[in-house]
Amino acid sequence: MAEKDIKNGEALDELVEERDQKLQIPSKLPVLLLRDIVIFPYMIAPLFVGREKSKNAIDHSLSSHRMILLLTQKDMEVEDPKREDVYDVGTVALIMRMLKLPDGRVRILAQGLIRARIESFEDDQGFIQAQVSVIHEPELTDKTIEAEALIRNVRNGLEKATSLGKNLPPEVLIIAANVEEMGRLADLTAANLELKVDESQKILEVVDPSQRLKRVYELLTKELELLDMQSRISTEAKGEMDKLQRQYFLRQQMKAIQKELGEGTELQEEIKAYQDKLAKLKVAEEVREELEKQISRLAQMHPESAETAVVRTYLDWMFTLPWDKTTVDNLDLRKAKKILDEDHYGLEKVKERILEYLAVRSLSKKIKGPIMCFVGPPGVGKTSLGRSIARALGRQFIRISLGGVRDEAEIRGHRRTYVGAMPGRIIQGVRRAGSANPVFMMDEVDKIGADFRGDPSSALLEVLDPEQNYSFRDHYLGVPFDLSKVMFITTANLLDPIQPAFRDRMEILDLPGYMEEEKLQIALQHLVPKQIREHALTEKLIAFTEGAIKKIIALYTREAGVRNLEREMASVCRKVARKVAEGRKKLYRITSQNIESYLGPAKIFKDQVLKKDQVGVATGVAWTATGGEILFVEVSKMKGKGNLSLTGSLGDVMKESAQAALSYARSHAEELGVNVNFFAENDFHVHIPEGAIPKDGPSAGVTIATALLSVCTDMKVMRDVAMTGEITLRGNVLPVGGVKEKVLAAQRAGVRRMILPAPNKKDLIDIPQKVKKEMEFIFVEEIQDVFEHALIKAPEKKAEG
Repeated sequence: MAEKDIKNGEALDELVEERDQKLQIPSKLPVLLLRDIVIFPYMIAPLFVGREKSKNAIDHSLSSHRMILLLTQKDMEVEDPKREDVYDVGTVALIMRMLKLPDGRVRILAQGLIRARIESFEDDQGFIQAQVSVIHEPELTDKTIEAEALIRNVRNGLEKATSLGKNLPPEVLIIAANVEEMGRLADLTAANLELKVDESQKILEVVDPSQRLKRVYELLTKELELLDMQSRISTEAKGEMDKLQRQYFLRQQMKAIQKELGEGTELQEEIKAYQDKLAKLKVAEEVREELEKQISRLAQMHPESAETAVVRTYLDWMFTLPWDKTTVDNLDLRKAKKILDEDHYGLEKVKERILEYLAVRSLSKKIKGPIMCFVGPPGVGKTSLGRSIARALGRQFIRISLGGVRDEAEIRGHRRTYVGAMPGRIIQGVRRAGSANPVFMMDEVDKIGADFRGDPSSALLEVLDPEQNYSFRDHYLGVPFDLSKVMFITTANLLDPIQPAFRDRMEILDLPGYMEEEKLQIALQHLVPKQIREHALTEKLIAFTEGAIKKIIALYTREAGVRNLEREMASVCRKVARKVAEGRKKLYRITSQNIESYLGPAKIFKDQVLKKDQVGVATGVAWTATGGEILFVEVSKMKGKGNLSLTGSLGDVMKESAQAALSYARSHAEELGVNVNFFAENDFHVHIPEGAIPKDGPSAGVTIATALLSVCTDMKVMRDVAMTGEITLRGNVLPVGGVKEKVLAAQRAGVRRMILPAPNKKDLIDIPQKVKKEMEFIFVEEIQDVFEHALIKAPEKKAEG
């Protein structure tokens, strides 16, 4: 066995002397087999020998001519190689020294002399012998330019390799600079390159010096490229290492400074705190994986980088959300009803709906939060009702206003790639509530806008759908959040602006305007005590009588709600407060007689019925956003050609109702006792007073028809009868809306009888019992029935006009 321990480039004077002498190489030489090295001519190498056959070969060589053939094995794992296991070409070497080691091995110093090829192989004397033929290199007489250039390139390559960090002994460069033979330079270079055994063997087998030097130069060029790449990688690594070391030292200095200054917690402490919070948090697996990912990212970041602040903010949001925190519902129905009654007068339907929810909630814990929409005019208490519901349920209350919102990101949040990104208003509200089941009120959903930034109402579809909101995904969070436990309440003044898909997801609860009796009770129970308290007064300094409050309601406010009523009462309280502040302390009683001294003359004229029965004037009723009002329809005739004039700021639908009424009268002239030529010889003018106020809708059809027939027949219309209903060309009376508001308006004006379409009989359930007792309701299906009850005398069938 031979192992390599090479002293590359060790030059001895004998090399030059051997080259000049004629080498006497025996034809038969003992063989020393090498495992992992190829020895070139002129190369001196120490070899360690362990195999018995190899030791015997060395002993035989030392006892004779000191020469030995060095052959390399094809497979270094073969312990007893045969002829086919070794290469054909090897190097004849001279054994210069031999040393026996204590472990039984032999160490020799061998000097390569010349190449040789084996002709035969013998293994029968305890060691291997081979019949060899020496390979003499061809002698080059003249050196070509190409050869000179090649020699220079190899020399330069060796120098460059040294500069790039190749570990070459200085004497190798000296020898290379002085050697002129191409073959010797090739062997010297190959011996000092880190080549594989098979590559070195191929070079050894090349006899032509020029070809051999070219091959060595190719390998040298490849080695230079590797050295250059290694040098660049080393330089970059060193630069990065230096940068990291600088950062490390700076961080250590910063830690020491912060420690001396007593500054806040370190990043690692924050990460540990986040991990502790995550261990206690009960969330879905997807949320947990995202939190673990972000904590891992934070741990790898520089504490002062901008991205670190973004991740820290995100984690703070995630850990402050109430993923598994809920408040305990108050399931005591009596207590809840008491709270609702304390806060609001009336609104029985809404209160009943809340109590129904609580009843089901007490029976089942899995019920999803209802999604209700309170629709009604301003000031009827929609927002305050939501707060009262939260108090009755024992839940947190969150309110957001969506009026004028146009950006979808307000609902779904911004993605974290944007600077200053935040979650949407829904997630922000839930975070403020601190529980996963608050009462969440969204005000003014009918005033949501839409533009190039998206449609917020479409983004709310997922929020307000019980089948989807259990996995609401905010763009900022990037993970689902369960909104199914939230009770959503929306408010709107009108339903029409709300898109159908959005409206379909909500349970619509109408909050109509209050009648006078309800306003009086609200004022006595809520508004008066509130205003006295807010103006630093007491019941010993001011007292409102019921008469005063009724007069304020009737003559100073015209609204469906009680907002203006509260303002007028606040105005009275301010004036009393000024008197008290001036030192005039006494009990100020506010009565119907002295209310004008506080509020001035009446601002609104009270609706009143006609003072006498008249021809061509019928009493109708209309619905408005502030409640119901009575209106008078006036019709006059004049000589003409049957034209119809309409005035009073009428809408298209009301104009069509007037045209339908005239068409009915003309088509049924004989039945009504009107001459058929009457309509061709007269023009008709229909006018509804208060012309500055726009009026529209089909419900004035029967009123216009009654006034028109009154003119045609000279029959007076009863002044204490009000009517509403839509008329068809066949004389049928169709149902209308807003019955409660219209009935209350008629009752307020002093009407004692009211004509309603028969299908509207069911709407009387909403009318207070007190009003039902005061008024008589007549239900009709055809316009003839209206004429019979509205006109003083049924028309006779005789020619008119």
